[in-house]
Amino acid sequence: MSGLTHFDAKGDAHMVDVSDKPVTARVAVAEGHVLMTRETFDIITEGRAKKGDVIGVARLAGIMGAKKTPDLIPLCHPLPVTKVAVEITPDADLPGLRIEATVKTTGQTGVEMEALTAVSTAALTIYDMAKAVDKTMQIGGIRVVLKDGGKSGRYDAT
Repeated sequence: MSGLTHFDAKGDAHMVDVSDKPVTARVAVAEGHVLMTRETFDIITEGRAKKGDVIGVARLAGIMGAKKTPDLIPLCHPLPVTKVAVEITPDADLPGLRIEATVKTTGQTGVEMEALTAVSTAALTIYDMAKAVDKTMQIGGIRVVLKDGGKSGRYDAT
């Protein structure tokens, strides 16, 4: 199990001890998208969804998801999240919605999981709010595109 920090020498899952790590500024950005039919795209972007403002509600859900990450992912540390920004952008070429989440903290471990959870929660909310008109929607492309801070330094997928 070498290289996998969430397993001990016996192979048992455990929470990583970060108590000796320095407190540093950290940021992570994740992205993803929801593909949908043109009709669904038009309903959402024109504000005609029966459940309300799909993009606005999904943005709030993403922010809430980031803050709840340690409640959802068993080995995540609870962190003092200092910023969560979720941007949802209509893309007619998909057609669908692109989601980007930026999460910041000052702490002893990174916020990649919080950024990924924000994107995932926003995408699931979009699906939930529009599934009555389009059960064929697809959630995809969820990945970390940037992380910075801490011992491992900067990772930039672009």
